[in-house]
Amino acid sequence: MLQEPFLYSKTLKENVGIALRDASDADIDRAVTDAAAKEFILNSDKGFDTLVGERGVTLSGGQKQRIAIARTLMKDNDILIFDDSLSAVDTETDAQIRAALKKRSKDTTTIIISHRVVTLSQADLILVMEDGKITEQGTHNELIRSGGLYSRIFNIQSALEEEFKEEKNSYAAV
Repeated sequence: MLQEPFLYSKTLKENVGIALRDASDADIDRAVTDAAAKEFILNSDKGFDTLVGERGVTLSGGQKQRIAIARTLMKDNDILIFDDSLSAVDTETDAQIRAALKKRSKDTTTIIISHRVVTLSQADLILVMEDGKITEQGTHNELIRSGGLYSRIFNIQSALEEEFKEEKNSYAAV
């Protein structure tokens, strides 16, 4: 699953179902639910029959990613690799997708590549790369305590998120 998903000039249902030759409606429903795409699909003009423009031009970046994730989830793969493919979705949707992946993952190895620490925080093992070399590895808590690059990025991202929340609350109060 790449950061820049490719969608076909077909319906939402066809874009998801194309990964599995004899996809049932139940298969598609499960995949779009796990990809946190069902709500926006149902709210689209024609629901699952909404036509997606070439390369998904009619959808937002996050919507495109969720459709591509649903398509990927149509097959029971032994290994799933998400190459920064959760970057265009908000943190709440990111958490929903990761929770669904965790439920599915009994027999699946899932590799998530991300710059967003919250996306990585519940991984069994986190590898930190600098200049093409692994410089740190461990769980989220171990890496936070280590004081290395991961910890520094976590502190920066946490401070930015807190600042965003404060700013949002100040606008709501006006």
